[in-house]
Parts: sequence; structure tokens; C-alpha cells
Amino acid sequence: MTGRRKRRAGMNVEEAVEFLNHLWVEKPMLPFLISLILGCWVIERWVFSLSNWVPLVVAVWATIQYQSYQRRILVEDLNKKWKRVILNTSPITPLEHCEWLNKLLMEVWQSYMNPKLSLRFSSIVEKRLKHRKPRLIEMIELQEFSLGSSPPSLGIQGARWSISGDQKFMRLGFDWDTSDMSILLLAKLAKPLMGTARIVINSLHIKGDLLFVPILDGKSLLYSFISAPEVRIGVAFGSGGSQSLPATELPGVSSWLVKLFTDTLVKTMVEPRRRCYSLPAVDLRKKAVGGIIYVTVISAGNLSKSSLRGSPSQKNNFSLNGSLEDHGNDKDLQTFVEVEVEELTRRTGMKKGSNPNWDSTFNMILHEETGNLRFHLYECDPGSVKYDYLATCEIKVKYVADDSTTFWAIGPDSGVIAKNAEFCGQEVEMVVPFEGVSAGELTVRLVLKEWQFVDGSHSLKNVHGSSTHSLYGSSNFLSRTGRKINISVVEGKEFLVKGKSGKCGTYTKLQYGKAFMKTRTAPATVPIWNQKFEFDEIGGGEYLKIKCYTEDLFGDEPIGSARVNLEGLVDGTIRDVWVPLEKVNSGELRLQIEAVRVDDNESRGAGLGNGWIELVLVEARDLIAADIRGTSDPYVRVHYGNLKRRTKVMFKTLNPQWHQTLEFPDDGSPLVVHVKDHNALLPTSSIGDCVVEYQRLPPNQLADKWIPLQGVKRGEIHIQITRKVPDLQKRTSLDSESSSTIAHQISSQMKQMMAKFQSLIEEGNLEALSTTLSKLESLQDTQEEYMVQLETEETLLLNKIKELGQEIFGSSPSHSRRSSSD
Repeated sequence: MTGRRKRRAGMNVEEAVEFLNHLWVEKPMLPFLISLILGCWVIERWVFSLSNWVPLVVAVWATIQYQSYQRRILVEDLNKKWKRVILNTSPITPLEHCEWLNKLLMEVWQSYMNPKLSLRFSSIVEKRLKHRKPRLIEMIELQEFSLGSSPPSLGIQGARWSISGDQKFMRLGFDWDTSDMSILLLAKLAKPLMGTARIVINSLHIKGDLLFVPILDGKSLLYSFISAPEVRIGVAFGSGGSQSLPATELPGVSSWLVKLFTDTLVKTMVEPRRRCYSLPAVDLRKKAVGGIIYVTVISAGNLSKSSLRGSPSQKNNFSLNGSLEDHGNDKDLQTFVEVEVEELTRRTGMKKGSNPNWDSTFNMILHEETGNLRFHLYECDPGSVKYDYLATCEIKVKYVADDSTTFWAIGPDSGVIAKNAEFCGQEVEMVVPFEGVSAGELTVRLVLKEWQFVDGSHSLKNVHGSSTHSLYGSSNFLSRTGRKINISVVEGKEFLVKGKSGKCGTYTKLQYGKAFMKTRTAPATVPIWNQKFEFDEIGGGEYLKIKCYTEDLFGDEPIGSARVNLEGLVDGTIRDVWVPLEKVNSGELRLQIEAVRVDDNESRGAGLGNGWIELVLVEARDLIAADIRGTSDPYVRVHYGNLKRRTKVMFKTLNPQWHQTLEFPDDGSPLVVHVKDHNALLPTSSIGDCVVEYQRLPPNQLADKWIPLQGVKRGEIHIQITRKVPDLQKRTSLDSESSSTIAHQISSQMKQMMAKFQSLIEEGNLEALSTTLSKLESLQDTQEEYMVQLETEETLLLNKIKELGQEIFGSSPSHSRRSSSD
């Protein structure tokens, strides 16, 4: 017994020394940090005592580093296991040279492979660039993408088939070194640089070993890199317009692109992650843009505490007695499973034992034609609120172009578990082992309810008779303007309400492009809204973003968010869907979505010279405090094309009331409302802004809206807007007095105000000076409004005269005789 304890103590010492050596190499600043911590501790111990923060900080830091170290050991051991299985298998074919494959690839690359791969990769790159960009770049857009005329070289050193159990593998080299590719990115730079710049990727080098695995009797092919490949990207910088930077390298952009590309490869197609290429018998040339899948977590089997906890290196240290004790406690193991699809997660209930049965079904949404279903197993101690992570497994889903669906996962000993659902609604049951552990498996049932396609068809409704528009035609259709998206927020269910007072309601915010809408507040127990909102359709795969909140006496709390892909909507067809909320464990929102084609003449509305926009800025509520005293001096500045108008200032209030009317000639320009805090001497500060949608309003009908302000935590503005269609006889001027009288009054008031302004400057009365300046600015805005009114009336009068002239010319006898002779 004494010898066993000595051996165990020696192993712990060796592990501690190895851990310290790892920290010494990975953390070169560690000696300085330790010296600094010890110095702070000595000062606190013998000079003055404040708290016990030094040991606490050291303990937290050491715990984080140790967990990171253990996770790295687990990943390394898992990779070694995959490589050992792959490299130590017995070959069933000799080394085969692949000159014929490279010649064939060269022949089909330029006319077939390059356009197809460029189109596929460009969509992937666009999505990655939106979600992962450096702070230096405010916005980045992909303008051109072509892989060039030089294909990669495959199997220069030959290819070899291997076998592991019943599974076949083919391994061959991959080397791609090209400099004739054409990838152009347009970047808008953030502060302090500002401006635009063109980023040109002009060379690419990728070198590694590929692994191919045929599945489903040769109907599909899994492919991956055995290890992370070597990646180099050449970047050049060009001009980007009038505000562009010189053609010099932007710091960090090249390394960011290399890291982005490498991380994408590692997460998607480096062992054990694999991508799937299907070889369907019939290609319907349809692109899936999303799907609805029902995931049922049935049960788990062979769960063991000793096998599920810790890294493989730690498991070797367990004694036989310890293992038996752990197995004896497996009947008390209490676990649950968390299902994850991107940011959407759902949890099962708690079950006991080593073979728990949950039988829980969840409604999940896929936003593309592929998806990763990850299943995380957790242990829950009944006497604690902490969850212990145990293991993970993953199932991948992919749409096949013959309207079937492929599911696959990594099986035992790096094998493959693959199944195919030939039609939507067909059940697929899979038993998947947990990754990186020696025991434990999960049984799940998957039902792909429906696929949605870019041409608006649904695989559930019409499997073989749906529209077969090509991908290119559908993309052009979606990029066209002139459609409205009507979204009805119907109801919700199973919301996780976070109200503290017990008297709370729920509301929903919708964002589509730059347009924001908000529902009214409904009771949290029965959240029913039945509110309809209208948006202008945006091409390019823009998502509808949804956020749900609880409105409580102690502040609003988010209760979940979601994204909805609005591609593939058919004119006049209502799509009724339950959307699960993301980043929470429960909650669904019912939406009814409809796309409406608007006639070109109607979509233009009342054009320039054919009408005007009447905007009434009524009031605002719950604004943020911009002053130190907890209040604001709010006023509104409206931007309409090149025109700018503003309201009067309401001093010392967070709920101002303006009741001020502004008018603009209707030319279809964006109408942006900026709420600002007034300062007499300092620059004004923004307390929110919003975009007012008016282009599709019915003529001469008042629209009353509360619009939430953007860029701030809270605040709403109440506006009334009317798209006026003119009737020259009924059009009234700003005042019943003559134009000369109004102009004289405004000029006289401005002269008096300027004289008063100069006297206040001489007296140094800052408070009165601020009030006078505000009145002067309001008077100036009134003058500008009057000038716009005159210009509008002049334009309307000229158009009327022109129409009368055409009628007179058309009805004249000479014109009639000339027309009859012709």
C-alpha cells in the first residue's frame, strides 16, 4: 500500500512539473506576472491589509489555465487516436500515381469546376465576412470572386486505399499554389482611419493530405484534411474611391484573412470534421435556403462516470477499485442533453441512471442547406445548481439535389454512420457514440419536416412537382425591388418570463435591414399580438431579426432572439411558421409571412412634383438622460435627402411633446429622424435615431406610429405621417396671409432676434443666450419650411399649367386636322 501511494505521488509530481513547463513555454510573461503578484501580496501582508484578493485571483487564474491545459491534452489525444486509426490501417491497393486525375482536372477546371466552386465558395465567404471582421473594418463586401485558371494538384506522391473494419479510406496529397485568382473585397474602415479600401487576394497556397470516404453505397462522398493544412494568402491593397486610403498594407488584415480561412477549414473539414459531396441520380437544380427539422432525443446507453469525466490521460490513473466504485454510483447519475443548432439550443429533462430515457422532441430550424446538430451531455447534482459537462456528439445534415436528405456522424474507431431519407417526413433513427470517451452512446430520431427553396417551393408540399427554376434565375428574381414583405406577429408560447414583480408583459422587436418595428405589450401568460408589419424587400439574403422582451416595473429583460430567412417567398402566398427562440431553453414565436408584388406605378408613389410628405413629430417617451442632472433637452432633426429640418427644443424632460409639422416634396428619399440633446456651447449629442418607412403608404391616409429609437438602450418617438396627393384647388398655404406679408414678418423677427442675441453676448447672460439661440434656430427652420412650401406650390402650379397646355394643344382644330391627314 505504501509503494502504491509513493507511485501515485510521483505521478502527480511529474504531471505538475509537465504542467509548469507547458505554462513556461506558452506564457513567456509568467515569471514577470508571478513576481508582480508576489510583490503585491507582500505589500498587502506586511504594509497594509485590504482584502484576500491576491489568493483568490491566483486561484481563479490557475483554475482557468489548468482547464485550458486539460482541454488541450484531450484534443491532442483525440487527434492522435484518429491518426493512429487512419495511418496504421492495412493497405488494400498499392500506391497509385494520379497524373491522369490532374490532366482530367485541368480539362474540366476552366469551363466547369471554376465557375461552380467560385459560386459555392463566394456564398460561404460572404457569410463568414459578415460575422467575423476585425475592429479596424466597419463593413466589408465581396465584389468579385474567381478561383482562376490553375486547378489544385492532387496526389502528386500518389494515392492509397486503406481499410479500417468495414470502412474504406482513400488518402492523397493536395497542393494548390496559384497566383491568377481574382478575389476583390471592398472595406469601409472604422475610426480613426475612416474611408474605404480595396483588398485584393492575388495568391493562395494550401498544402495538406486529403481523406475520402465513400458512404451510402457510393451515393455520397465524405472528404476532409487529415490535419490542419498549411495556408498562405497573398494580399494587395488598392484604392477605394474618393475617400480611399493609399495603396499601403492595412495592419493585421493579411493575418486576419489567413486565420479566418484556417479556422473555417479546421471547423468544417479537418479530421474528425468532414464535409459531404452527394452524387444524386437526378439533379433538380434547386438550392435549399433553410429547413425545419424535428429532433427527438430518445435515450442514452452505457453511461459511466469514470469514462465520461476527464481526459484520456487522466483515465489511466484510475485504480481498479476506483473504477468499480464509480460504476457502482452510475445508477445515481442524473443527466440531461442539450441540443444545439448554431445559436439555437433546447434541453431535455433530468433522468437518472446509466441508461436514461428522455424521449423529448424539439422543433429546430436550419438556415442553410446544411446544418450541424450537436448533442451535449451534462450531469446535474440535485443539491447544486451547477451543471458538469460530460461529453458531446454531432450529426450533420445536408440537402441532396434529388430532394433527399443525408445524415452522417463519426462512428466508433473513426468509422462513419450514414443514413439517407428519400423524402421529407421520413424518420431516421441513429445511435451515435460520444466523442473522445471510451463509453456512452446516444439514440436520436430525426425527421426533416420540410426544405424551403430559393424559388419559393417546399419539398413537403410538392416533392417532385415543384418549380425547377434555375439557381441563377432565382437569384436575379430575389435581387429585384418592388415587393413588400408583410409579417404578422401572431402569438408566442413557452416563454421564459424573467419579470421580478410578477406583473409583466411581453413584446417583440423586428429588424429587417435598417427598418425597425415593435409590437404592443401582451400579457406574459397568454402572449397574443396579431399585429401586422410591412417592410420593403431586401435582396442578398438579408435575415429578419427578432428579439423578445419582458416589460416589467424593474426594467425590460430579453427573453430570446431568432433569425428568419426570407428568401424564396412566393407572391401572395402566406407562410405560417413557428420560429424557436435562440440563446434560451424554450420559447417559440408564430409568424405569418407574405410577399406582395407592388405595381411599379404604385411603388413610385407620388413622385417629385406630384405630392409632398407631411410629417408630424408628436412626442417621445422614456428617452435616455444626456445631462449630468438626469434630464435632457431634446429636439428632433429630420434628414430627407439633401434637406434638413428641425423642431424646437424642449428643456429638461425625458418625455418631450413637440406637436410640430414638417413638410417635404415627395421624391422617394430616405426619411431619417435624429433625436438630439441641445447644448448651447458644446456639440449636440445623439439620444437615438430611426428610419421612417413611408413609400408604400396609401395616398392621403394618416399613419400613426410609435417607433423605437436605435443606437440607445431605450426611447420611442411618436410620429404621424401622410403621403399627400395634391389637389391644387384644396391646397392651403402655411398661413392665410399673403406671401409678401409672411416674408416680411419672418425677416423682421430675425432682425429683432439678432439684435437681442448681440446684447446678451455683451451682458454675458448664458442661460438667456441659450434660449434665444434656440428660438433663432426654430425661426430659421420656419423660414426654410416656408421656402420649401413655396417651391412645392410653384412646382405644382407649373405642372398644372403644363397639363392644361397639353389639353388645349390636343383639342385644337389645327392639331385635329393634322392628325386626321396623317
